[in-house]
Amino acid sequence: RRPPRSTPLYSSAASDVYKRQVLSIDVGDYVKVDEAIASIETGKAAVDIKSPVDGKIIKFLAEVGATVLVGNEFAVIDETASPSAGMAVEKKPEPAAEAPKAEAKPEPKAQAKQAAQPAKPKEEAKPKPMTAEMPKTEGPRTGGSREIRRIPMSRLRDTAAKRLKEAQNTYAMLTTFNECDMSALTAMRKQMGPDFLDFHGVKLGFMSAFIKASVMSLQKFPALNAAIDGKDIVYHDYVDMSIAVSAPKGLVVPVLRNCESMSFAQMEKSMADVADRARKEKIALEEMVGGTFTITNGGVFGSMMSTPIINIPQSAILGLHSIKKRPVVIGDKIEARPMMYLALSYDHRLVDGREAVWFLKNVKELIEDPRKMLLDM
Repeated sequence: RRPPRSTPLYSSAASDVYKRQVLSIDVGDYVKVDEAIASIETGKAAVDIKSPVDGKIIKFLAEVGATVLVGNEFAVIDETASPSAGMAVEKKPEPAAEAPKAEAKPEPKAQAKQAAQPAKPKEEAKPKPMTAEMPKTEGPRTGGSREIRRIPMSRLRDTAAKRLKEAQNTYAMLTTFNECDMSALTAMRKQMGPDFLDFHGVKLGFMSAFIKASVMSLQKFPALNAAIDGKDIVYHDYVDMSIAVSAPKGLVVPVLRNCESMSFAQMEKSMADVADRARKEKIALEEMVGGTFTITNGGVFGSMMSTPIINIPQSAILGLHSIKKRPVVIGDKIEARPMMYLALSYDHRLVDGREAVWFLKNVKELIEDPRKMLLDM
């Protein structure tokens, strides 16, 4: 008989995690291989820990909410147990409640006796002594609630706060802006979108075009795809694009690897996949490390303009915003065009202002004339 196996919690993408909650699995349950037995919250996302074997859970080695270091063991699973050992005993249905019996009527003599007794006078309610507690009011008050609530900050938000502040304190951060006419890209998407969906099985969005335009611009201006490491500059000959995605527990930034070799359809499929798994909290930690450049789209929430903060240790981030019709001078005429403000925040220690402006201008020109992306111009 083999001894129960101790299942280690391991991830190479973080230094420590929080065992946020045990799902519907408890001690004594039988689990199958790759079945989620616990959910943890790290500095990057909330992820599930899966059982490496079939077996019965003997015990958890960490309490709910406890901090668990990566590599530490947190569960013991008995591989020799049979599936029936962890099955819950089926509860028998409880018998239906009997109908309430009619109350026995008191005898006439007893009624007469009760009527003969005079009713006791009710005692006056004595005033209760006042206490120092804050009075609780029922229902809404005119001035609104004055109560306060204090809850622990999630691991994800705590880590994000520290990293954002670290970026502000470390980088010589500067933001440059431009505006982009979305007419050509909108028309192409409207004309080719249905055929693209039928052929590739995924919708054609704007993000794939911006990823392609960014990749081509990064190849022209490699400093924005580089990073500072001590006194060295690390240049990347590939583009691993970090895409900011809104998840139930906060913002997560999965990475699309080797975007320089991806087609529009591959980009759209990859983004649809990671966005879906991010909403379901199924993103693996390894999928959120190693990006070389970031794109964030505040336009989906209605943002008109922003100054995005760089994702450490990268040197730049591109911010997209909402598309609004604005009057634009075209030749000698004023026309209403769908316009978007673009924002590029960059680390001025590594990237010169000239390169940043040229990079953003190149992205703008590629989006305004998508044919250039097909011809590698």
